[in-house]
Amino acid sequence: MSRTSNRAIAKTGPLRALGTMSGTSLDGVDAAIVVTDGVSIHGFGGSCYHAYEPVERAQLASALGQWHGPQVDAAGEIVTRAHADLLKRFLAEQAEADQAEAEAGVDPSRSAPVDVIGFHGQTLAHAPRLQGTLQVGDGAALAQTLGVPVVWDFRSDDVRLGGEGAPLAPFFHFACAKYLKRDKPLCFLNLGGVGNITYVDPRFDAPEEPSALLAFDTGPANAPINDLVQARCGQPMDEGGRIALGGEVETGALELFLAEPYFARMPPKSLDRNDFSEMIDLVSELSDRDATATLTGMCAAAVAQGMEHCPEAPEVVLVTGGGRHNPVLMEMLRVSLDCPVAPIESVGLDGDMLEAQAFAHLAVRVARGLPTSCPGTTGVRACVGGGVVSVPGTSD
Repeated sequence: MSRTSNRAIAKTGPLRALGTMSGTSLDGVDAAIVVTDGVSIHGFGGSCYHAYEPVERAQLASALGQWHGPQVDAAGEIVTRAHADLLKRFLAEQAEADQAEAEAGVDPSRSAPVDVIGFHGQTLAHAPRLQGTLQVGDGAALAQTLGVPVVWDFRSDDVRLGGEGAPLAPFFHFACAKYLKRDKPLCFLNLGGVGNITYVDPRFDAPEEPSALLAFDTGPANAPINDLVQARCGQPMDEGGRIALGGEVETGALELFLAEPYFARMPPKSLDRNDFSEMIDLVSELSDRDATATLTGMCAAAVAQGMEHCPEAPEVVLVTGGGRHNPVLMEMLRVSLDCPVAPIESVGLDGDMLEAQAFAHLAVRVARGLPTSCPGTTGVRACVGGGVVSVPGTSD
């Protein structure tokens, strides 16, 4: 596969990049456009979402934790097909909308096509110290289908060089802090299936500078809550925190959870979606409401533990990902943390699309030969620019 960016994109200056994300919550595919030169964000474009069908979600769930075999192959086909269908439709709609706006003289620059796609794929297994990391989905096939260069397999190079391979959004978080013109440290907290936090010090000039970033997985977030309410209540999630709202946190289970060795490890560090699957055993004898409230409390407590690693108290914690829609979880965070906690929409960003936007930004960094991770974000030995570039019309 091509790893030579100048073969893929000769255009200089800001690129119109389309990023995608299919997260560990297994809800669906996000896609969003960012205009970026890989260093600075110049603007944001449209976005879209495709929900997996229940049968697709079940097939993906059945492949979690596996490294090879027919279930992994089937999951890869589902992920590639879902992305191809969504992106073909989205690109066609964007082309029509952009052309209409250009003809109307609204913003002629918007009529430019997408220059590059950042395709994360679906993580099925993540054990960087043992077997590596596995994201399924065929970026080369997407490039041929869509006729646009695709950057994918973002994590493998980082793991090969001794890194955790996650989280990868921090370099984008740094760009967001600059875009927002922040001048004090702040944190970006993503609550997807797994929680991860990025401490950003925007007083530095570049994300790869020592002490500019610290990032790590805080612990499980929505994944165990989703799994519990699906198994007990037949619901894909605790929508609006309604189940947890009527319950109480079981402190004994919470204390056992926080005694896990993971929380004593210094960051950077990362988790697989199922690393804390025994959490559900800790609440097995509780009522639905108490069990859900306890798992929600575990997520918040893990974040509070993680915040102790921040070099300075952040000015604010901006919450992104599905967890910010859970008012019970958000209130637990506000009570647990010693700084303001707010959904990322409070500063004008889109918390549903931030991860997809991150991989748009990272795709441009890969295409420009810029690093995508560093010792402070993944523990990699030196700055590394991960990713494979697949170009339409070439043989990968």
